[in-house]
Amino acid sequence: MCSIMGYCRKDAPLAAFEQAFAKTKTRGPDDTRIVDTGNGLLGFHRLAIMGLDESGMQPFVRGRSMVVCNGEIYGFRRLRRSLEKAGYVFVSDSDCELLLPLYRQLGTAMFAMLDAEFAMILYDGETGRFLAARDPIGIRPLYYGYDDKGAIVFASEPKNLLSLCAQIVPFPPGHYYADGEFHCYRDLAQVSAFHDEGLESICSEIRTRLIRGVEKRLDADAPLGFLLSGGLDSSLVCAISARLLDRPIRTFAIGMDTDAIDLKYARAAAEHLHSEHHEVIITKEDVIRALPSVIEALATYDITTIRASIGMYLLCEWIHAHTDVRVLLTGEISDELFGYKYTDFAPDAQAFQTESEKRIRELHMYDVLRADRCISVHSMEARVPFGDLAFVEYVMSIDPRRKMNVYGKGKYLLRHAFEGTYLPADLLMREKAAFSDAVGHSLRDELQRYAERCYSDAEFETKRRQYTHARPFTKESLLYRELFESFYPGQSGMISGFWMPNRDWAGCDVDDPSARVLSNYGDSAK
Repeated sequence: MCSIMGYCRKDAPLAAFEQAFAKTKTRGPDDTRIVDTGNGLLGFHRLAIMGLDESGMQPFVRGRSMVVCNGEIYGFRRLRRSLEKAGYVFVSDSDCELLLPLYRQLGTAMFAMLDAEFAMILYDGETGRFLAARDPIGIRPLYYGYDDKGAIVFASEPKNLLSLCAQIVPFPPGHYYADGEFHCYRDLAQVSAFHDEGLESICSEIRTRLIRGVEKRLDADAPLGFLLSGGLDSSLVCAISARLLDRPIRTFAIGMDTDAIDLKYARAAAEHLHSEHHEVIITKEDVIRALPSVIEALATYDITTIRASIGMYLLCEWIHAHTDVRVLLTGEISDELFGYKYTDFAPDAQAFQTESEKRIRELHMYDVLRADRCISVHSMEARVPFGDLAFVEYVMSIDPRRKMNVYGKGKYLLRHAFEGTYLPADLLMREKAAFSDAVGHSLRDELQRYAERCYSDAEFETKRRQYTHARPFTKESLLYRELFESFYPGQSGMISGFWMPNRDWAGCDVDDPSARVLSNYGDSAK
């Protein structure tokens, strides 16, 4: 990951910018550069992944135009060759160097044609205007706010904007900003027509597209690692990667010292793949001690996100301290496409599809946010193969009747797509366990017990009622909200609310987001 920031005001205060930008140095520890465009400031903290020498340092400059980008542009070598034929000369091996030439050719139409995970701020020296854009899923973070003079400020994380802007807002995924307005250039959740070529054809296409999505994300000049929970999604990413690389990959798993469900499955997957496998064991003391740091890194109060982040945060902390890994592949975004445990209760296919659309549009506030912050705060880059744009577009347009659990097995299309090929049947068909539960059922229990000790019943009622937006509804949620407010006072609107199952559906009107409380959790706990 890298960190970017842009202050779009001619007399932007440099000292205040430097102080605010320094808060995300861990995203890009290799180098820092701040430049004055003449109409505002651009900043870049670099984590070198592609083009590791100094020539890959940003901002990239052409004439009077400049760009900073936190991103990976897939297929950039093909684009670069095309631009070279048009007369452009490149000085680095960085994928992001082609952005200014591409913008010169296409203007804002460039954003829709990029196959990329990115957040960028571009200064057009010909017009004197700033533009900004974010990938269609929001895998790379970007936020904005306005200073006391009405100037817009962009940054990778909310902490960069706290001292400069009264209100901090997530930059909408799939949008670009220009001339004071936000424009949607691509909405992956919007499906104009469904397709149904039959089960086997659909599954064949799922397999092909996911393999391509993984293959793109193995292209890095820095060392790769793989988060392996032992669940379906991370195991598939690891299995595909191991076959494509044709060498042992490095896998990492984490679990509680008492009841980690996933460690045995991660170990089984690692043995099957002959990976260089590492296990990290944590205690209840580690969990409670990490809680404030996790919430500060995440900038959220959401229960599910925080629970699921503690294990990932501590695992990434260990990886950073003990290895040279710079890029981590993860299994996020599969559930939003193929279904959660609770979507088994969807009343019909349209309801399933509508729920999936909602989750895809909100990913940047929940699972994608978790992966980005837990990994980037430890100076590594997250890559998310299930977020491949072509893959997401295809799966979202499959007739939702095919994606509903009519097979007696959740996420059946994905499982069947790889049946008999990459993983043993017991791993491929294993029931899903929520990541926080899989790290250890006691993780959630210890957090709830700790929160229970923090407040009496009367204190809980009094304190929770001071919040009108996303009002805490358990002592655990109040604890998280108070920690959040200590770091990001008055900024709860950055998250739309609590991630919860759709409580309008029969069987989903629950008071805890864990799938453990659902009647169909079943073998997920084993």
